[in-house]
Amino acid sequence: MGENVPVRCPACRRTHGYAPPVYPCPCGAPVVPPLLKGAPPEPITHRTWTDEWVTVRCTACGRQDQWPQPELGCPCGTVLRVPVRPVTAAPTQPPAGSGPAGPPPSATASTTGVSTVPAHIPLPRTAAVPRPSFRPVTIRTARDAVTTAALYLRWLGFRDVVQPEERSGAGSGFGVDLRGPGLVAQVDPTTRPTSLRAVECLWLTGLAASATSVSFSLAGYEDRARVRADRLRLPLFVMDLTGTPQPLNGAADELVARGA
Repeated sequence: MGENVPVRCPACRRTHGYAPPVYPCPCGAPVVPPLLKGAPPEPITHRTWTDEWVTVRCTACGRQDQWPQPELGCPCGTVLRVPVRPVTAAPTQPPAGSGPAGPPPSATASTTGVSTVPAHIPLPRTAAVPRPSFRPVTIRTARDAVTTAALYLRWLGFRDVVQPEERSGAGSGFGVDLRGPGLVAQVDPTTRPTSLRAVECLWLTGLAASATSVSFSLAGYEDRARVRADRLRLPLFVMDLTGTPQPLNGAADELVARGA
């Protein structure tokens, strides 16, 4: 993770420690979005594609790539966009002798005898993570719904997804059906839309466990639950009886695209 910086929520005035995520540059070096220290965070009330990505330059090779805009979810429910220092100046050249010299700018495959085509071209940010097709399981019982959700989460890349012996939070009626490292998931196999309270309880459970919260439902979600999930960036999936989960909001689409 990057350097921890204080971020103050303008809605509830709480101050949180935030460390920006680290991304892998194709050159192999870690890339950390440079936070704009002193700039106030911006509450996210409306999302656009351009606001979801930020340009970051790799300090090792100078390459510029698009990476997800740093965000912080406050317990009060506000999602904050953490400002990043824009890429303006040209990257500084590494000192002489600090590394192997590359070909001159005018070098081509015909003049050097070496192909200038990179060995690997990274997938664009909109491309889905390559994975085999998901094999659905027909849902006939509530247990089948939980089994399907577990298989789907493993297909997304979550490891060691299991059903806990005791359903945490079961006393409130909104328990966690599946757990894994960095994951809590709830499966609602009833014929009623999943409620706002169920979504909020799941998010709070994931927040307490520092885990990703994911929700599955057979009957869909109440309108207020969908709005709240969008604000909390909580992935919602809806399942049909054929056993194929479908993403229902932007957070779910992003999870499918990037994987666990």
